[in-house]
Amino acid sequence: MSADLNLVERVAAQVKARFLAESSGHDWHHINRVWQLARQIAAEEGADQQIVELGALLHDIADWKFHGGDETAGPREARRLLALEGASQSIITPVVDIVATISFKGAGVSTAMQTLEGQCVQDADRLDAIGAIGIARCFAYGGHAGRLIYDPDIPPVMHPTAEAYKTAQGTSLNHFHEKLFLLKDRMNTASGRRLAADRHQFMEDFVSRFLGEWNASLPDSRF
Repeated sequence: MSADLNLVERVAAQVKARFLAESSGHDWHHINRVWQLARQIAAEEGADQQIVELGALLHDIADWKFHGGDETAGPREARRLLALEGASQSIITPVVDIVATISFKGAGVSTAMQTLEGQCVQDADRLDAIGAIGIARCFAYGGHAGRLIYDPDIPPVMHPTAEAYKTAQGTSLNHFHEKLFLLKDRMNTASGRRLAADRHQFMEDFVSRFLGEWNASLPDSRF
């Protein structure tokens, strides 16, 4: 299909205006990083750049986490925005499918992307969930959601269903075991797997250091 570069630019401007002041780690800067990563992966993997860029820009347009658990909100809003911008159905359909399928929904739930374009966007989104920035975003969202940083009496839960994952009330540190440590092996593309390796190791080192510092204080505890 012929690329409408102005369409990408118009959508980017709308998304930036909407998410610039968001504070849970799902802000414009996250979306922009996913956009740039997705472009890089698409170029390496030979995917359709326009579909990838639009999918990346709209992947968090109405995340279920901020819409009462409604998984239809994102696809619905993506379709509405693209239609208003004059996108053809041949663009709307694959982009909306990416938005509908991208989210992680639990350790025991498959969220396989059927298209190469979707795989590129999903890998880019997951890359921004791991590594140093992923650590910062994990704790930013944990604070936003009222989660404890860590409680050794609350074990991680490998959620078997999407509903169990959506209603979970675990700690931020548990989220590493429940999701973030799993993402390296769920990358779809060779590019994603290559980029994930170093970020994954950084997270493992961080959690090891975190627990070392936490446990070092226990012998002198009075409570």
